[in-house]
Amino acid sequence: MAHSSNQKPIKIESNSFGSQFSKVIDKLGIIVVLIFLLILMSLLTDKFLTPMNLTNVVRQISFIALIAIGVTSIIITTGIDLSSGSVVGLTSVVVASAAHPGQFPLVVTILIGLSVGLVVGLINGFLVAYAKLPPFIATMGTWTTVRGLALLYSNGRPVNDLKDEFTYLGGGRFLGVPVPILVLIAVAILTHLLLTSTRLGRHVFAIGGNEQAAIIGGINVKIVKLAVYVYASTLAALSGLLLTGRIASGQSALGVGYELDAIAAAVIGGTSLTGGIGSIVGTISGALVIGVINNGMDLLNVNMYWQQIAKGMIIVIAVFLDSQKKKAK
Repeated sequence: MAHSSNQKPIKIESNSFGSQFSKVIDKLGIIVVLIFLLILMSLLTDKFLTPMNLTNVVRQISFIALIAIGVTSIIITTGIDLSSGSVVGLTSVVVASAAHPGQFPLVVTILIGLSVGLVVGLINGFLVAYAKLPPFIATMGTWTTVRGLALLYSNGRPVNDLKDEFTYLGGGRFLGVPVPILVLIAVAILTHLLLTSTRLGRHVFAIGGNEQAAIIGGINVKIVKLAVYVYASTLAALSGLLLTGRIASGQSALGVGYELDAIAAAVIGGTSLTGGIGSIVGTISGALVIGVINNGMDLLNVNMYWQQIAKGMIIVIAVFLDSQKKKAK
């Protein structure tokens, strides 16, 4: 029997239920993983799902999450920042030396600490945006230099005798909520709005999507890149400031490895290492995933080395899934 030449091929609608469901899972994937981990840990130990322990989890990850929020904006532009952990250490000893009783008003102490991140961010931004150095190389150089400056500044010794109003920033509570958590919430909301509701945020995503197209479109790529590196380092300094208040001591070794945890939180949360994709909600969720795993393993008395292995495996899986999504598009 002859077939009609006018017969039209059947088209599969791209907005079918399956496609829409896939998009929802893609967006909510990390949150689903987080909920699964919360349920799993609560079944494995009755000490996990208690208000005190959950508060401790969020407080512990707040220092990493602050850094991760800044790193997210850098990764979206296809950059990277390896210096954030060192910024924490340098900020710690500098701010501690300005936080002795009767020395400076609290606001001055805070500004001194944040200025450390501002300066390092300017250096990183200049090296990447204007000197055209690869971000990995540029920030690896500042990573080593800044850590050396922290050791030199403090002579490798802790800086103690900090005033109570300063230690309150890291260890105190406001309306029953630890101050670092409140700071994290405020910074997360601010950064989310910056990335989603401002011209700067649109430019950050445009650069990550296609830098050459962004240049042709009239975006000042150098200024935008400088801005994200300054912002990220300032948040790293803020994290160092709060952490110093938490332990009531300035430590040059503070923040070792934090840069990798921050990058891990961003990547696990869906920020693409190839640029153009990322969200603050995802990054916070990624940090919480790491925090829940670490806390759960601690409660279960699992060797800390297994925590490192678990974290590494999660990062590899997250990067693999990201690469597969890129290939599928």
